[in-house]
Amino acid sequence: MSADGIDINRRRFLTTTASVAGGAGAVATSLPFIATMTPSAKTRAIGAPVEVEIGDLQPGQLRIAQWQGKPVWILRRSDSSLGTIAEQDDVVADPESEREQQPDYAKNEYRSIKPEYLIVLGLCTHLGCSPTYVSRDQASNHNLGSEWKGGFFCPCHGSRFDLAGRVYSGVPAPTNLVVPPHMYLSDTRVLIGDDSGVAS
Repeated sequence: MSADGIDINRRRFLTTTASVAGGAGAVATSLPFIATMTPSAKTRAIGAPVEVEIGDLQPGQLRIAQWQGKPVWILRRSDSSLGTIAEQDDVVADPESEREQQPDYAKNEYRSIKPEYLIVLGLCTHLGCSPTYVSRDQASNHNLGSEWKGGFFCPCHGSRFDLAGRVYSGVPAPTNLVVPPHMYLSDTRVLIGDDSGVAS
C-alpha cells in the first residue's frame, strides 16, 4: 500500500483483469465479423470443379452440367458428325480457332481433348443466351436449311455454331463458344473446371 492509502497490488490486479476481459471481448466480438468476410461453403462450391459421368452418353446425345453457375454442354459426336466439321471451314468465322476461346490442348480441328466429346459453355457469345442443340435431322424444325450439318442455334438473335462450337460468319455472336478447362479422370468421367492433369 502506498503512502496515500492506495493498494498498488490490487490496482495492478484489477487493471490486468480488465485488460484481459476487454481483450477477450474484442476477440469474441470480431470473430463473427471476420466469419462474414470468408466465403460460404455454397460460394466456394460454385467455383469448385465438377465431375460428370459420361459413360452412358450415346453418339448424338448432349449432357448439361453446371459449373460456376453456367451450363456446360458435353456432346458426344458420332464418327459421321466428326467428318462434317472440316466441311464447315468456309462458313465459320474462326475456322482455326485462333481466338482465345479454348485452352491450348483444345486448339485443334475438333476443339477438344478427345475428338468424340465436345465440351463447351452453353452460352452464346453474343448476349449470353443459351442456344439449342439442333442435329442434322432436326434442321427443318428450325428453318436452318438443307446445308445444316448439325450444331447449335440461338433463336434469340439467330447466331449459329457448328459441331465444334465454332461461330458462323455473319451472325451476331462474335466468337466461338468457350471451351472451359477440363480433363478426363477416366474413360467415363470428366472433371470440369480443372485441367492440372492435362499433359502440356
